Amino acid sequence: MLAGYTGARIPLFDFPFSIMQINAAQYLNLAAAPERLTETLDIRITEHAFLPSVDEILGDWVATVATPAFKLIRGQQGAQPAFCSIGTGVGLDALAAIEILGATRIGVTDVHEDVVDAAVENIRRNLEDPGSIEIVAGFGDLLAPLVSPENAERPRYDLIYENLPNIPVSDTETVATARKSAGHVPPRPEPIPALLRRNLLALHYIALLKARDFLNPGGAVLSLIGGRIPLDVFREMGWIAGYRSEIFTYGWKIQTDPEEIISGHVEQQEAGFGPYHFYRVERLAEVFADVSPEDSGKNAHEIERMLVPDMLSPAEALARWKAGEMIGHTVVSLRSSPV
Repeated sequence: MLAGYTGARIPLFDFPFSIMQINAAQYLNLAAAPERLTETLDIRITEHAFLPSVDEILGDWVATVATPAFKLIRGQQGAQPAFCSIGTGVGLDALAAIEILGATRIGVTDVHEDVVDAAVENIRRNLEDPGSIEIVAGFGDLLAPLVSPENAERPRYDLIYENLPNIPVSDTETVATARKSAGHVPPRPEPIPALLRRNLLALHYIALLKARDFLNPGGAVLSLIGGRIPLDVFREMGWIAGYRSEIFTYGWKIQTDPEEIISGHVEQQEAGFGPYHFYRVERLAEVFADVSPEDSGKNAHEIERMLVPDMLSPAEALARWKAGEMIGHTVVSLRSSPV
């Protein structure tokens, strides 16, 4: 299905949703009121959407990881008029791109129809000038929903953004229920190199392969990935996929849904994959205290070496979390340009 929303607001929903209100300046860490967004974001959330972590901002991907990377891209490269999000969730990533990157043409996809419909509505309803943004949206696999049956021409973007799940499951039913799509990858038909399969990078790798045909000349893919594996593996993934990849920013976040996600990594490591690692939040906050987003990518390997003595295996991290400790993990924004 392809849904192109370029004019009026879509009709009211005929499925259940809840509403979350977010202070835009605080969420995006803006120095002043937003220019293109409403000051209070009115976000509608359906039952399949991954919940933003606004009550614990250090656990939120868009606020903690994507926003600093977007600001750095804007400072280094200028505006990115055409922006696409694969797996958009509630659409906060696209709203951040509109405000920070100056995006005016937006593509959004997700695996659930209700999630995409709500995301488009969230984008429209939170713009000061809804008519200033062109949106193409659809539900389905990665970038495929953006190609219309009537028009096989692929839309092109300056920046394709993805923050995709990584824990494999053996059936599609798990992903089709509740909010499991936030953490789990259903079986894939594509061949995955052993190194990437072992390090739970299958969907990120496939996204890179698919994205090549949707990039403008000079465009790039920005992948946000939990840094629970060695940093060198991320750059190797880019090389295998035919990209020149760099650790653009390196940071940390609190582990959201710790019981589900850490347990998933325990199971994968016990099955012979990995190894994966987590950290105590206090140690992460200490190590990254004075590291700017710009310096974080340049010094990522040095920071990684500093953290080696503090690594926790998934089993250790799960036990500490059950004992009441806050657990986090490092995060990577990987910028990849086709070779």
